[in-house]
Amino acid sequence: MNFLLNTVAMSLTAISIFSAPLTQAEVVPSVSFNEPSIQAHKVSSSAVSNPQAGQHAEQDTNWKNVPTQFISAGGVNFAYREYGQQNGGTPIIFLNHLAAVLDNWDPRIIDGIAAKHHVVVFDNRGVGASTGEPAQSIEQMADDAITFIQAKGFKQVDLFGFSMGGMISQEIVLKQPNLVRKMILSGTGPAGGTGISTVGRISNWDLVRGMVTGQDPKVYLFFTRTENGKASAKAFIQRINERTENRDKEITISAYRAQLKALKKWGSKKPSDLSVIQQPVLVANGDHDRMVPTVNTYDLAKRLPNSSLVIYPDAGHGGIFQFQEDFVKQSLTFLDK
Repeated sequence: MNFLLNTVAMSLTAISIFSAPLTQAEVVPSVSFNEPSIQAHKVSSSAVSNPQAGQHAEQDTNWKNVPTQFISAGGVNFAYREYGQQNGGTPIIFLNHLAAVLDNWDPRIIDGIAAKHHVVVFDNRGVGASTGEPAQSIEQMADDAITFIQAKGFKQVDLFGFSMGGMISQEIVLKQPNLVRKMILSGTGPAGGTGISTVGRISNWDLVRGMVTGQDPKVYLFFTRTENGKASAKAFIQRINERTENRDKEITISAYRAQLKALKKWGSKKPSDLSVIQQPVLVANGDHDRMVPTVNTYDLAKRLPNSSLVIYPDAGHGGIFQFQEDFVKQSLTFLDK
């Protein structure tokens, strides 16, 4: 019942903020990379794994049982989960998507990376179990993330940003370049990118579709409606519900509204000069992203001077979840270079 009420309320919120008619996402053009810094890696559709595969042997601590902790900084109690410390190395900070809390992360991706690295996943201010008023801009969210990272005592981190989290990651590295070693950016694009300022239209439409069909809206938002996409969506929803105890709080309507406004502003701003970002960046997406059109992924990779690109076939915004086994391998290889 709470899910249904939240879906209705969020749909009405999105309608009030994004009132323009829904338009079809831009078709991604054929792109040829001549720059030596960009290594485009297109995954064959034959590489699609069985949606039920990838059941890794459980670690003593994993995404289903890792405790939620809190740390106070800047007047906020940040909720976070952390494990893999025994692996040492640079901590990886995970930054989440629109309307997401801790339990929206794919356990296979978190566990797969935590098997080799120290991972830290947190709720931004006013989101999930974190206290405070929700941030009103992507830049403010980046400031909050920096506050959290510094409160944890980390001198340097890797960033893993999905969707809105990828936008926050860009702002973090522009604000504090010495704080970041490497970045993984998926389902995202540069400021002012195609369709980013109107992402709420897609979200609103699919929130309603989810309400009408009784399904999680991410089934529509993150995946294609092909047989592969539908099977992967079902498996993903099952995975994110594997944790049954001590789950995070759902996002509030006020936090969702603040995020929509922040996305609209960030998508309308003048593009930043990303050529100043010298850190290695792994850029990934599906080839049919409706939320943040895939054209932005190509554009982002071209703007970043030291990037590698992975595009998954017959996949949408959640391409990394559909191809989670391959993506974990790609990420581990990238982080270990």
